[in-house]
Amino acid sequence: MAVSAVKIASIIGVMPALDEVVKVCGQTGFFHPDDALSFYSKTDKFVPLTEENPYSIPLRTLKEIVKKANITLERTDIQDFDVSIKEINDYVNYINNKLGPLIEKKQEIEKKISDYQNALDNISHFIGLDLDLSEIFACKYIKVRFGKLPKESYQKLNVYDEDPYMLFFPCTSDDKYCWGVYFAPLENISDIDRKFAGLYFERLWIDQTDGTPEIKWSAIKDSIEEANGELKLINEKIERYWKTQKAQCMRFYTKLEELDTYFGMKRYVSKYNNSFILVGWIPEEKEDVFSRQLSEVYGIEYSIEKASNAEKHSPPIKLKNNRFSRPFESFVEMYGLPSYNEIDPTMIVSILYTLLFGIMFGDLGQGIVLAIVGNIMWRKKKMMLGKIITRCGVSASLFGILYGSVFGLENALDPFYKMLFNMNEKPIDVMKPQTVMMIMILAVVLGVSIIIVSMFLNIYSSFKRRDYQEAVFGQNGIAGLIFYSSLAVGLGTMVLGIHLINIPYIVCLVVLPVIMIFFKEPLGKLSKRSPHWKPEKWGEYIVQNSFEMFEVMLSYVTNTMSFLRVGAYILVHAGMMMVVFTIAEIVPGGKIGYVIVAVIGNIFIIAVEGLLVGIQVLRLNFYELFSRFFGGQGRPFTPIMVSQDKL
Repeated sequence: MAVSAVKIASIIGVMPALDEVVKVCGQTGFFHPDDALSFYSKTDKFVPLTEENPYSIPLRTLKEIVKKANITLERTDIQDFDVSIKEINDYVNYINNKLGPLIEKKQEIEKKISDYQNALDNISHFIGLDLDLSEIFACKYIKVRFGKLPKESYQKLNVYDEDPYMLFFPCTSDDKYCWGVYFAPLENISDIDRKFAGLYFERLWIDQTDGTPEIKWSAIKDSIEEANGELKLINEKIERYWKTQKAQCMRFYTKLEELDTYFGMKRYVSKYNNSFILVGWIPEEKEDVFSRQLSEVYGIEYSIEKASNAEKHSPPIKLKNNRFSRPFESFVEMYGLPSYNEIDPTMIVSILYTLLFGIMFGDLGQGIVLAIVGNIMWRKKKMMLGKIITRCGVSASLFGILYGSVFGLENALDPFYKMLFNMNEKPIDVMKPQTVMMIMILAVVLGVSIIIVSMFLNIYSSFKRRDYQEAVFGQNGIAGLIFYSSLAVGLGTMVLGIHLINIPYIVCLVVLPVIMIFFKEPLGKLSKRSPHWKPEKWGEYIVQNSFEMFEVMLSYVTNTMSFLRVGAYILVHAGMMMVVFTIAEIVPGGKIGYVIVAVIGNIFIIAVEGLLVGIQVLRLNFYELFSRFFGGQGRPFTPIMVSQDKL
């Protein structure tokens, strides 16, 4: 439950040392560059560094040429591989000159094969048509059209029975089209083409040739086989050449990716004459390693300071949590990262999310299924959500033991309770009428407790960032905490028959905190000894704050009532399983039908209710917890490094 400490590294040096500095910072894999000019006051003479990236063109060229050759590039070790930009360009040009002609020839043959295949597909629809194609195309006064008609259009041809030239001779067909041919005299062909176009006729272009469609089909087939032979020879030449260049090309490619990535760091550099400034963030625990590597670079000076001295620059955030909580960082990131001086809520979310999910989805059997599915998602697909589902499944299983529910069977664990605890019934029977009200009351109590905890967190966080107005007078500050907790305790004691509320209680613990919240801004300015603490117009201030105060009071109520859904889902889960078994009992098929319905019902509820419960628990965390103490305005710690995805 912490944000990793970071420090500011400021590097000043002469321009000839910049490339070496960028290389060192990039190779560490933990340097997060930032705008250098924002860290200094007198920067009039410094300008952003604008250099054209010399590695982008050769990198793009190399990627394109190997992609056309259907070659996959992989990252390789380049620890002792150091080359100049001239050597890189020379090698890329060499690869391009060698592979380029082979690839062009390959693409030419592939285009030829594609054309042959299209022609083969076209002519195949007219196999069996006993016509000599050369004689048909040689006719001067008769024109022929090969093509296909939608079946619906083919059935509409009878509309043109009076036209002697609207004749279509079908050859082959499928579910959608009929392939065939029609003829017309030269003087009528335009009119016939227009009518067939209205029927959505699609013309297929058949090359003029001697013989029947069968002869044409056979000739095209031979041409395809011949072209495939040529393609095989070209591929063998490419493969032989690649074997000789694979290792070297991989090294140049990896080097280019690295240099191109590191060069991107230069956009954060500021320059003045022959000097430069580079500023970035590093993890505090890496300071010694970073200092040791920078010390080997000649022509620079550097300093490393604590981030607390520069909170106005919004230090980047790197979350640091234990093994249990780490998967829930994705939920926190969905809402927003904490600022450097904020509390990291990941630990709270991990505990609260797991606990609430288990309470709302308590079932031993279904929880075990969820845990297994989550484990498979993580092991097979490396989905972080799988780890969260696994934890929720375990929690649901534990509460399932408490509720005595196994795949919706509410009495399956009765022998277990009798044997171990000598209990005649399960600890919590959620379907008992007297239990229902208790569940709803406990849900509200749980909600009140969570809201109070969130207020404590807000007070701590506000004091930490020196926002005393929010810490003391805010609706989630000390005033809000006193008001809400006093009201909750007072109403709770009334339900229990304890007379705790009296006039001093109401005045000191309810009315006074409300007044403090109402006048938060003036009181906050007074605490800072501001001479302008009074509102410009008291009437306008009172009217505006009256509406805001009504919204605050309403939010206290709605936020508390939101936790009723925790109890509601406990009852809904048991109710839905009761419906499943009721349907199973009336479905024909005896025991087999009963089992099938029970299995399908369990699968449905695991999927649907598991999704709904997961969403509702996340909503409770976001709206009832985060909104009280968490701003989520932090920016991620993204150090410069060569991404594995790029290689």
